[in-house]
Amino acid sequence: MAAWTAVARQASNLTRLSFPRSASQGTSLIHRRGLAGGGDHHGPPKVNCWQDPLSPSKWKEEHFVIVSLSGWGLLFYGGYKFFTRGKKDDNAEKVGDASH
Repeated sequence: MAAWTAVARQASNLTRLSFPRSASQGTSLIHRRGLAGGGDHHGPPKVNCWQDPLSPSKWKEEHFVIVSLSGWGLLFYGGYKFFTRGKKDDNAEKVGDASH
């Protein structure tokens, strides 16, 4: 009995795949890459940051991220250097004075 059920299922699956009943059923068998890029582009085209450096709204997203992170890094590093440049190590001066 189970063998007949399996054969009947295979036959019905075979007929569904080979002869779609309607257009909607035939299109459901076609694989679609839903979120793969390259389809519809909305808005103005994005440009490289070096082609239009004064308008970040037109930059590509990855270029905006790289430039933004580099700018924040330079800001923090410059602030660190600015606020720590006047401080000298007192131990180094005392060691130098003792050798004279």
